[in-house]
Amino acid sequence: MMNSVLIEPIGVQMWTYILVGLSFSLYIGIAIWSRASSTKEFYVAGGGVSPWANGMATAADWMSAASFISMAGIISFAGYDGAVYLMGWTGGYVLLALLLAPYLRKFGKFTVPDFIGDRYYSKTARIVAVICALLVSFTYVAGQMRGVGIVFSRFLEVDITTGVIIGMLIVLFYAVLGGMKGITYTQVAQYCVLIFAFMVPAIFISIQMTGNPIPQLGFGSELSDGSGTYLLDKLDGLSTELGFAEYTEGSKSLIDVFAITLALMVGTAGLPHVIVRFFTVKRVKDARKSAGIALLLIVILYTTAPAVAVFARTNLIETVSNKPYNKVPEWFKKWETTGLITFTDKNNDGLIQYVANKEQNELVVDRDIMVLANPEIAKLPNWVIALVAAGGLAAALSTAAGLLLVISSSVSHDLIKKIINPKISDKSELIAARLSAVGAVCVAGYFGINPPGFVAAVVALAFGLAAASFFPAIVLGIFYKKMNKEGAIAGMIVGITAMLLYMLKFKFGIFDGGKTAVAGLKGDWWFGISPEGFGTIAMILNFIVSIVIMKFTKAPPKDVQEIVENIRIPSGTGEASSH
Repeated sequence: MMNSVLIEPIGVQMWTYILVGLSFSLYIGIAIWSRASSTKEFYVAGGGVSPWANGMATAADWMSAASFISMAGIISFAGYDGAVYLMGWTGGYVLLALLLAPYLRKFGKFTVPDFIGDRYYSKTARIVAVICALLVSFTYVAGQMRGVGIVFSRFLEVDITTGVIIGMLIVLFYAVLGGMKGITYTQVAQYCVLIFAFMVPAIFISIQMTGNPIPQLGFGSELSDGSGTYLLDKLDGLSTELGFAEYTEGSKSLIDVFAITLALMVGTAGLPHVIVRFFTVKRVKDARKSAGIALLLIVILYTTAPAVAVFARTNLIETVSNKPYNKVPEWFKKWETTGLITFTDKNNDGLIQYVANKEQNELVVDRDIMVLANPEIAKLPNWVIALVAAGGLAAALSTAAGLLLVISSSVSHDLIKKIINPKISDKSELIAARLSAVGAVCVAGYFGINPPGFVAAVVALAFGLAAASFFPAIVLGIFYKKMNKEGAIAGMIVGITAMLLYMLKFKFGIFDGGKTAVAGLKGDWWFGISPEGFGTIAMILNFIVSIVIMKFTKAPPKDVQEIVENIRIPSGTGEASSH
């Protein structure tokens, strides 16, 4: 009789190697297949991407590590207050798709600095726009690289620095080789990976907790334990027992909620790496169509995030609060090794005190781990846990690639070709673009290893910078033909300077030795508005300065005014004009 052989189940780490390895092989294969051979392919994928492919690529570009890893984490800790990120980012995408994308596509330029340089007939305007694009993109890409580092450090059990370096090498390969062409088709694959990875555990946990397979309905349903209690009521009770505010009640002031939401909305509409996606399709009509497709694809994740937040928060409190530290589950120990969850036994009773009172609280949880740890906390199968890791990497890498392209095209196309050396050949410009991407990856990697905050906070600041600089210049450039270069340049400089100074003072405490940032002194905020929301004030300043300066300076040339008239004609069907 044959001895029965016990087959060991495949562990999380092995599943992660398999799924991450397969997805990375797919990305690299696509990059080799779609490598760019001209600057047009490198910058805008040759302008021939189909609306469906562009819609999927835009959705992946848009749903960064902040959307996949951080947003549900913020909502799980902030509760109702975290909804500002959902409203701002979703509303901003609608604003971009309806208000700006078709007009920018009709203008027919590769980059946002290209639009601003030509619309405002000025090299100075172009240089200011390049500086703003670099500031926005580097701030944003720092959040993506931190996301990559977090995923690698936990699931492949390497330190964050090694994780960031691996991520840098992968993204460098397909961004440098394929340019926008490689990035576009890679992002189509990354969308499929990230949405599957986000939805599978959400559906599993929704069934587990409420018996409802639709997470969007599950988190508002009764628990399946027969108690008749609604999940949100249970979480409210758990939160108040520990001294936290009710999960479904907000604590932010109305003005700050409004400011953050508006800053995220108009910041979205000024994000260079999202805008450039609308230059990759053949026609203005296709730009509108791909924007609608992308919105539908984004909504799947954005409506699921609040449910994931509720599941994760409830499971976390029930699993660790007031439990003996020597009996904590395996997931807790593994995340503890990353330093992203820490326990300090202040009263030496061996129990984990998780309470709102900072003096008594013994558990510190980095909110960026909530989505990634959620399947482990819920004891889901190992392959689901590994799938989430692959999804987190897909989200971070897809956006990082888009941002790196903005950085490289800003340097090679807007600085070198348009200002420094207008006679540069197509081949030399392509080399310059690839070298710029290499330099950008190195800087991004540094910020990933030394991040200035958790992923979504860093990303929110990037949106504030985009709102403060680009949004007024783009809107006035499209809809106000008398807007001139002097007004636009002054507005962009004042807007981005105000945002930077406010960030440095209240986020990083630069001007007072770090006291403001450490204390988080809300009483000192101007008008009670947080740094994440100050982009709204900086944007209003930009508009005011632009219009006032314009009133006292010379009107734009007649040919520029005619271009503005032309891009506003809603033909929408023909080839884009390229003035």
